[in-house]
Amino acid sequence: MKYIFCFFLSLVWLSLFAQQTTVEKPERFSINGYIVDSLSGESIIGATISVEGQSKAVTANQYGFYSITLDKGIYTITVSHVSYLSKSIEIILEENTSFNFELISRSSALTDVVVYSKRRDGNVKNAQMGRTDLSINQIRNVPAFMGEVDLLKVIQLLPGVRNAGEGNAGFYVRGGGPDQNLILLDDAVVYNTGHLFGFFSIFNADAIKNVSLIKGGMPAQYGGRLSSVIDVAMKDGNINKFQMEGGIGLIASRFSIQGPLKKDKASFILSARRTYIDALTKPFIKKESSFYGSGYYFYDVNAKINYKFSEKDRLYLSGYFGRDVFDFVNGKRSFKTNIPWGNSTATIRWNHVFNRRLFSNTTLLYNDYNFKFSAQQENFKIGLSSGIKDVSIKTDFDYYPLPNHKLKFGGILTYHKFIPNVVSGQQDSIVFTPNNEGSKFAAETAIYIQDDWEIGSKWKLNYGVRWSSFTQIGPYTRFERDANQNPLDSIQYKSFQPIKTYGGLEPRITLRYSIDNETSIKAAITRNLQYIHLVTNAGTTLPTDLWVPSTYLVQPQKSWMYTAGYFKNFKNNQYETSVELYYKNMQNQVEYKEGYTPSLNDPEEEFVFGRGWSYGAEFLVNKLKGRLTGWVGYTVSWTWRKFLELNNGERYPTRYDRRHDLSVVGNYEVNKKWKLGAVFVYGTGNAITLPERFYFINGVLTQEYSKLNQYRMKAYHRLDLAATYTPQPKKKRKFTGYWVFSIYNTYSRLNPYFIYFDQNGTLANGDLKVEAKQVSLFPVLPAITWNFRF
Repeated sequence: MKYIFCFFLSLVWLSLFAQQTTVEKPERFSINGYIVDSLSGESIIGATISVEGQSKAVTANQYGFYSITLDKGIYTITVSHVSYLSKSIEIILEENTSFNFELISRSSALTDVVVYSKRRDGNVKNAQMGRTDLSINQIRNVPAFMGEVDLLKVIQLLPGVRNAGEGNAGFYVRGGGPDQNLILLDDAVVYNTGHLFGFFSIFNADAIKNVSLIKGGMPAQYGGRLSSVIDVAMKDGNINKFQMEGGIGLIASRFSIQGPLKKDKASFILSARRTYIDALTKPFIKKESSFYGSGYYFYDVNAKINYKFSEKDRLYLSGYFGRDVFDFVNGKRSFKTNIPWGNSTATIRWNHVFNRRLFSNTTLLYNDYNFKFSAQQENFKIGLSSGIKDVSIKTDFDYYPLPNHKLKFGGILTYHKFIPNVVSGQQDSIVFTPNNEGSKFAAETAIYIQDDWEIGSKWKLNYGVRWSSFTQIGPYTRFERDANQNPLDSIQYKSFQPIKTYGGLEPRITLRYSIDNETSIKAAITRNLQYIHLVTNAGTTLPTDLWVPSTYLVQPQKSWMYTAGYFKNFKNNQYETSVELYYKNMQNQVEYKEGYTPSLNDPEEEFVFGRGWSYGAEFLVNKLKGRLTGWVGYTVSWTWRKFLELNNGERYPTRYDRRHDLSVVGNYEVNKKWKLGAVFVYGTGNAITLPERFYFINGVLTQEYSKLNQYRMKAYHRLDLAATYTPQPKKKRKFTGYWVFSIYNTYSRLNPYFIYFDQNGTLANGDLKVEAKQVSLFPVLPAITWNFRF
């Protein structure tokens, strides 16, 4: 692997050196600056800066910064983005120049039909594969479950991404498990993305600016997961004027305020959301009821402040805090329980521009996920808690050395604390404190370098390498056990003392060949290592699932993924089409042993390890312009696992294996007042394990199960509709609002959630019948939401 690292570094150096020595060096100058929203001053992520008549183009980074180096001359520079009207300027380049572009949002443009001034051909021109960028305006146009705009549910409608179940915000990407997706909120890792046991995501749309999904050809700047990256950026806050917005729906209400703290220098945003199911139902539950005091609610708060010290230095402070709280009371049985869980994140980021070609960002991160359970019946109390905490520091550099190169390099250091299931109890005055397994600690580091290299007008190469290391550290007590898991001896490790270290290189390379201006072929090879694991008995990311580190017993997951694709645009880029093929090989996959039941033992002693592989094809047709927009995505795929200790050592499909997956998304702008939206989804039923035989042993009904996931549930399909009504007053008002009417599962399809077996009659009477029954969650669900802004 060290030879691979040396090869990539040599390739970067040679490509830069060759361009500087093979031809006489002309006089060159740089143009740099920021791309921002004309109304709010928000930075625009991923805008394309292109030069008319040339293949040269760069993409603005996460903070809207760009830099492009050109020979002395006169140029027309165009900036474009899918959510904004393009803007062009003519510039006489005779010296280094700074220029900030202000773009007008499509949603605020005073036109009935949006027409792009320049082509949007990033999907054809970029070397990156499997990447989708969605603005919050695009996400809002998609019909929402119970009227709650949810970015993760929109991502589930893209090819290669499948949902975890009916109404659920969990997802699987190209055959990977739920833990193989790196989900970031302003660079902070989010370990649990669900509210209401996963039916809503934690991301409040009012606080979000942009979402990027990367499912293939993952750049070297990202690591720690095998399957995908979801990079979510929060809004910075309107730097030009104060603005308040919110919404009232059937499930939750939300409110946001943003504005300048100091004109053209500092801004803030504060956004909050809360459900009120508990408040609405409380008046209808009498105090005499056995269930008085029961309820459920969730809330979350997003906050961000940014300050511009100078044109070269900016500081960002952002945070998220969210909680779910479930209370259940049964007065008749003198029983009550309280279950809170949630995430907290905090991010401090400092941007610094060293010169026109070198941009840096240094970040300090904190994130905390915890789950608690407490129950009491009369004088007996029991408690359970688990979680994970991280503290990280990272730095990233963007360097634009030559017109055809963009380098990115940096590193990250993370300190992990893993808290297993800690149980405690009390009976009257007696305190029950069993010998719980202690917390685990680890240090994770990584450095990377990558180059985006345009080789002439036909070829473009994005290549890089990442080196990562993971060390389990003390304090920790390691037990030697006998065959019955009784401790025989122990080894004690002091704080920060290394216990076991893993590491390796992760090369990443993507190649694009342009057939013409509207057609390209791409291929990518990536290697990924994953050092932390989520092991669960359920098919979704529930709050009770445990995150565990790689240890002396648990090795890191590894994968190689190979992808190839054909990309073609039609009618001046009005239509995007693509076909992508992929194959992914995964090692050291983790599952529980057969017959596992939760206990106080270290869960890693109950793990088994195997391999997995997945392959498939993804098809996409995306219409970008006109009154009618939307996409059709179809995926055909296979996902397999093989463990020596499971299924008699034979391969089996995973529970999230889905042969066919179809999504159709459409939005139609009727006029300025009305917009219509529709979503249709179809998917092969989930793979499940079912009992095949029933028989009696000593009068007890016994089941004999099939091989793992040998059966399928019924196919899943659903149609959602939405209509948005925006009043158009004759006079312009500061206060504006609009209504969203939505119908989830329009034709009330009873999609299977799970299957159970019910028995009727008795053996003695000879009329005993065992019958399989299907449980479905949601029939047709209408919803209405009122949104406002002033």
